[in-house]
Amino acid sequence: MTLIQFKNKPMVKIITNKYIVIFSVFIVWMLFFDENSLLNHMEFNNEIEKLENEKEYYKSEIYLDSVLINKLKNKKELEKFAREEYKMKKENEDIYLIEYDTLAKK
Repeated sequence: MTLIQFKNKPMVKIITNKYIVIFSVFIVWMLFFDENSLLNHMEFNNEIEKLENEKEYYKSEIYLDSVLINKLKNKKELEKFAREEYKMKKENEDIYLIEYDTLAKK
């Protein structure tokens, strides 16, 4: 096959078309090298998803804290919380902490 016969093939004509070549270079540039490339968009989407998950976590924590604050408005609940969490006690009162051994015995 000679070079002229090779150039007359329809596939070679399409591939060597200057508009196709320019368009292909443009697409490759936009997908990989540009500031707004597909890779950057994927990274940004992952970061957005991570931040939305954090946002949901903090919303749930805020809800739990607001429930706890409403619960602690009751004086008995406040006293119970102080005793359990901060080991506080009344005067003339002794506190005994019981700790269980969580290590497996050999």
